[in-house]
Amino acid sequence: MAFDLGSLLGNKNPLLVGLDISTSGVKLVELTQVGKNELCLERFASESLPRGAVVDGNIENIEQVSEAVRRVWKKSGTRAKFVALGMPPASVITKKIILPGGLSEDELEIQVETEASQYIPFALDEVSLDFDIVGPAQNSPEDVEVLLAATRKEKVEDRVAVAEAAGLTPTVMDIESYAARAAIDRIIAQMPEGGKGQIVGLFQIGAQVTHVSVLLDGQAIYEREQPFGGNQLTQDIVRAYGLSHEEAESKKRSGDLPEGYERELLEPFLENVALEVARAIQFFFTSTPYTRIDQIFLAGGCAIIAGLVDVVADRTKISAAVVSPFKGMQLAPNVREKQLRVEAPAFLVACGLAMRRFDR
Repeated sequence: MAFDLGSLLGNKNPLLVGLDISTSGVKLVELTQVGKNELCLERFASESLPRGAVVDGNIENIEQVSEAVRRVWKKSGTRAKFVALGMPPASVITKKIILPGGLSEDELEIQVETEASQYIPFALDEVSLDFDIVGPAQNSPEDVEVLLAATRKEKVEDRVAVAEAAGLTPTVMDIESYAARAAIDRIIAQMPEGGKGQIVGLFQIGAQVTHVSVLLDGQAIYEREQPFGGNQLTQDIVRAYGLSHEEAESKKRSGDLPEGYERELLEPFLENVALEVARAIQFFFTSTPYTRIDQIFLAGGCAIIAGLVDVVADRTKISAAVVSPFKGMQLAPNVREKQLRVEAPAFLVACGLAMRRFDR
């Protein structure tokens, strides 16, 4: 599901990169297609953002964010000027509606706007609205199921302004959770029997928020956000060692911290993450008819912390793995494999956004 921000000059698969803007930083991915359904990772790069530049998914400082976008674009070495961007799920209203089949595009638009006005708590002229035909309605095949998505125009305009200030042309505006799902669907397809019938829990642990998606046969059967992320560990380091937020973040990544850090701060934090995951799974069980999860995938910047996957598996008694969205892809000669192995789990959304190049 994506807000299309303009035609790509009639070119089927023009050079388009995925650009993920999150609280902690900006990530860029460029993919190409090689052979039938084979993807190649051409480039990936990331740049951190100053604290407060993006808060709760809102861009608070357009200048700082566009400067980071400019740096990440230059660092990556890409020539692409078209970008696919993502909106945080919390700022987008999505709703599935049933409409009569056989409507023209114009008739569909009118019907969607009429329906949307019932669900959206803002005036329609303040909203960016898009829709996608999912397919025939389950109980009435002559009708169609339509997914509509709406967000405040100003939120779209902020992201567009950031990209344009960096000299780029935003072409697709996706929803971050849908982009992540596009990337994880590739990974699930590589499971035995293509993951058919497997209930997969995806936990994207970001700086401030953990996004939970539970997937079954290509459909999200449960989604939730929990206010918990890697910033908690950063704050613990700040308090324990009297460092600035930036110093704490840097030392957290490099592991350059005093003796006792692992026992006093890291281990309790990992236990906390595992507890949050277990709690989210219990919420899933109590609010849906489902009573099992077969596989947990961890993604996001926190997923790469050594030992986390074992603590989660131990706490939940469910098979757990750190996910790389680039698994099974070819790698271009200039991609640094060692760096990729460390950073890949944080690129799930950027990878899904980059895959939009092949949807057109």
